[in-house]
Amino acid sequence: MTKQTHKSSSINRRTILKGATAAGAFVATGPAYIKNALSSSGEINILMWSDYLPPKFIEDFKNETGIKINYTGIGSNEEIINKMKANKGQGFDIVSPTNNQGLEWGPLELLQPFDMGRVPTDKVNPAMTNIGDKDWNFNGKGSHWLPHIWGTEGIAWRTDKWAPAGDAPSYGDIWDEANAGKTMGRPHSMMLCAGLYMETIGELEPGDMWKAYSNEETMRPIWDKVTSWCIARKKNLKLLWNDADTQKNGLLNEGVIVGQTWDGPPMALKTAGEPIMYQAPKEGAMAWVDGMAMPVGAKNIDQIYEFIKFSYEAKNAGKAIDDHGYNSPVLGADGFAGAAYKKNFSDAYPGESLSNLNPWPPQAPWYGEVRTEYENKFKSA
Repeated sequence: MTKQTHKSSSINRRTILKGATAAGAFVATGPAYIKNALSSSGEINILMWSDYLPPKFIEDFKNETGIKINYTGIGSNEEIINKMKANKGQGFDIVSPTNNQGLEWGPLELLQPFDMGRVPTDKVNPAMTNIGDKDWNFNGKGSHWLPHIWGTEGIAWRTDKWAPAGDAPSYGDIWDEANAGKTMGRPHSMMLCAGLYMETIGELEPGDMWKAYSNEETMRPIWDKVTSWCIARKKNLKLLWNDADTQKNGLLNEGVIVGQTWDGPPMALKTAGEPIMYQAPKEGAMAWVDGMAMPVGAKNIDQIYEFIKFSYEAKNAGKAIDDHGYNSPVLGADGFAGAAYKKNFSDAYPGESLSNLNPWPPQAPWYGEVRTEYENKFKSA
């Protein structure tokens, strides 16, 4: 999850399914919800990643609770935090920061803690819920973060135009001369993963990219090397992305044959019948958990807890992951997803892939600032 180490088996489907050996264990025995008089109408304002709330999910939530979702889609953690800074925590009831952002959010005091007595935590992977207790318990006031969606960043490709050289792709494939003009990635994560590849070919020492999180003095010489290496190969890239739609468009319409992407967009294309594959690379996929947090200016409190309860029902979470292609921390959710989701998951994480994940480490404000400096240097080169 948020440990500094880059090897972890804590985020995996086996953990998610612990205690639930069959979908039948989650068959409802009665109505999922009894409408609360205080939250059976009204609306809720949500700032969340652009493909996380499928139209059917929004429709079902309104039909079940009477609550209208006003959904503002975003494509990066920077967008979330900048909006909250600008609005001083006002304007939204739920925002969706990633698990490794707690060190940046804590000092800002823009979030309020959840009333955990109103959150059905027994329905969620406890390892992921514990992230909020460990990394988002600001000033001892309790968890300010709940898990919502998890996934990875790895390698996607056009199966009709490219194939990995071995059993698994590599982050190095994005920069390879053989694929020049036909690759894509998101600048900051593509640069970090270029560093992971550089560790395997002797350009960096093993573990350097994780050591860079320790302090600025350690980070700069490592990122100097990474940035120079990436700039020298920038001409090989076709495009840079920042959201789900750009990833999809790159693979479908922009001539990209292989790219570093999130898992959800290419899996959604694969499910729709497009010639697309996504797989964890040999260096390990980057794992993240996107959450739900409550800004200090949240107004629709009862509606917030209705949304959380609805999202934590396995049948609702399962329908959502079937649509957007990411994964859910809700126990038994995959039992309500279709066969395509299950096959996609198996294809994406073969062999020891799940035990070889690289959780994004907690990111201190200084690290984000320095990384942005190197990212801008790369983009302007």
